[in-house]
Amino acid sequence: MKKSLLLVILMMVVVGMNAQPTKRRVTTSNAAAQAAQQKKQQTVSDRASMSFPTAAEMPEDVVWKRDIYRTLDLMQDKNAPLYYPVEPIGRQVNLFTYLFRLMLTGRITAYTYKLDGVESFEAKDKLAVKDVLDRYGIYYEEKDGKYTVENNDVPSAEVTRYYIKESVYLDQRTGTFSTKVTAICPVLMRGADEWGGDATPYPLFWVNYDDVAPWLAKLPMMASNYNNVNNMTADDYFTMNRYEGRIYKTNNMQGRALANYCKTDSDMVKEQKKIENEISLFQNNVWGHLSHEDSLRIARQDSIAAAQGKQKNVKAKSTTTASRSSSSARASRSSSAGKSGGSSSSAPRVSVRRQRR
Repeated sequence: MKKSLLLVILMMVVVGMNAQPTKRRVTTSNAAAQAAQQKKQQTVSDRASMSFPTAAEMPEDVVWKRDIYRTLDLMQDKNAPLYYPVEPIGRQVNLFTYLFRLMLTGRITAYTYKLDGVESFEAKDKLAVKDVLDRYGIYYEEKDGKYTVENNDVPSAEVTRYYIKESVYLDQRTGTFSTKVTAICPVLMRGADEWGGDATPYPLFWVNYDDVAPWLAKLPMMASNYNNVNNMTADDYFTMNRYEGRIYKTNNMQGRALANYCKTDSDMVKEQKKIENEISLFQNNVWGHLSHEDSLRIARQDSIAAAQGKQKNVKAKSTTTASRSSSSARASRSSSAGKSGGSSSSAPRVSVRRQRR
């Protein structure tokens, strides 16, 4: 009886010893499979980022930075690569169609364009795709929470302008200046009539450039009319600052755009040139790169410009004085003619005084 009891206990111990590692192996296998699945999902979601070389980020502790907002007119030659082809041709698409598709499929996030024009990439400012489609009358089909828009319904032909924000900064670690695009906003131009009326701009949404940079690195672009090879990407285009745009706003303490304090178009152009010159002069002078001869040349140009301005003022004053003198002379002659009887043919009276001998 005792032997039987010991035999049963021994069998139970052996069974327990064999079963425990099996359970551990199953648990370990499940954990490994779950980790592999998570890794696979993360790899799929980050595939674009993994294949994109990480661009140098702007340090947060830079000693000097100036934020500038520009408007890009896609009808200009330098900005044309962002606009053509207007409709997709094979795998070639323009920038807006590309961004619109990424937004439609949830790969990138769009943010609301506010009335003050300042971008905000906070969660509360995220823009729903349906709001964009409904607000601007873009035809779509919805199925299972997914939106489908045909190529001919994408308003890429009407997006002829972009707003971009760029930061010009001095990196004290490397002692170099850099210009980095930080935000992009496509602008829909509608309302132009056949009588030459101006179109009304409708800024659609802001996108964070760092979010779309991995995708822009996959968008090939044609950079020249003389070389039809797609030898650059959209990220190269923005990183190398190949665009050309007019300044319409800078970050300032008053939060004002140029249009708020420039009354005329000429004032606007002067202010834009002034900002460009301020940045250029700061870059040239911060490390003393401006030679003595260049300093003298700039000072000479400034003095010449000032002298020309004074000369114009003197000419204007002399012209005004001369016109006033001529007017006075004409008035005196007409007065003399009136006293002599109004006859223009009568000779003036001349008196001769003889000299005594």
